[in-house]
Amino acid sequence: MTTLSEKLHVQPGETTRAPSADLPAPSAPVLSVRDVRISDRAGDREIVHGVSFSLTPGRAVGIVGESGSGKTLTCRAALGILPAHFEVTDGSIEIDGRDITHLSQTQWTALRGATISAVFQDPASYLNPSIRVGVQVAEVIRVKKGVRRREARRQAIDLLRAVHLRDPELVYGQYSFELSGGMLQRVLIAAAIAAGPRILIADEATTALDVTVQAEILDLLADLREQTGLALVVVSHDLAVVAQLCDEVLVLRQGEVVEQGPTRQVLHDPRHEYTRLLIAEHEQYGLEKFLVPKEDA
Repeated sequence: MTTLSEKLHVQPGETTRAPSADLPAPSAPVLSVRDVRISDRAGDREIVHGVSFSLTPGRAVGIVGESGSGKTLTCRAALGILPAHFEVTDGSIEIDGRDITHLSQTQWTALRGATISAVFQDPASYLNPSIRVGVQVAEVIRVKKGVRRREARRQAIDLLRAVHLRDPELVYGQYSFELSGGMLQRVLIAAAIAAGPRILIADEATTALDVTVQAEILDLLADLREQTGLALVVVSHDLAVVAQLCDEVLVLRQGEVVEQGPTRQVLHDPRHEYTRLLIAEHEQYGLEKFLVPKEDA
């Protein structure tokens, strides 16, 4: 049986197919968010006002907006890790056809990592500095797949190679403080996909990285969806990131979806003033390369 790391491994010089080119269509959604509303019980106010989207295998949805717009809360609701005092007060979320509303902690533990996983902005804060990074990836494999330690180590090294880390055997034995930010993010991605999830949430996963490393991580995420059919939710304040990766985009402002649609359509023909403002602000930071003339769109 082909492992995820084997599916991902692309030799230097090889080319990958266009996103979703060889995926059967249509497919049933692996993630369905319907009119989700999230409230802060402590402040007795609604923070997220009716977010809806669905995601099928090999597709990517982007969620953009300013800080505090509800992007991360929406994704944390899908992961079942809302902060204290916050709760989903209306709407529904289904993962792989399963309503998550009444899942027990045991059911959530089984679901996270194996069906839905996530990568966040600061990888160092999610890795134990006193344990070698490869051992942490191997432990995810051992726990989620039930394999022996030696086999978990082999699969972990394969994954580190698959996320394009040079000398994966060396990296396996290193600690987080010995690695660069880009290398740490690759390690975190390896851990996130170790159990073969169907959905990956990338929440500001490239925000703290320099431009060159950011481009490499975006290429890696594109490889993931192309080679494995992984569905992506990409959370970012950077429209250029969403433009590069996503098929559909939601624009959030103060917890409300002000615009939603195919990424190219939204970027070329924004209907809402706030979307137009975001585009104008981001054109000088790399978005312009994705804004081909309308007659070519």
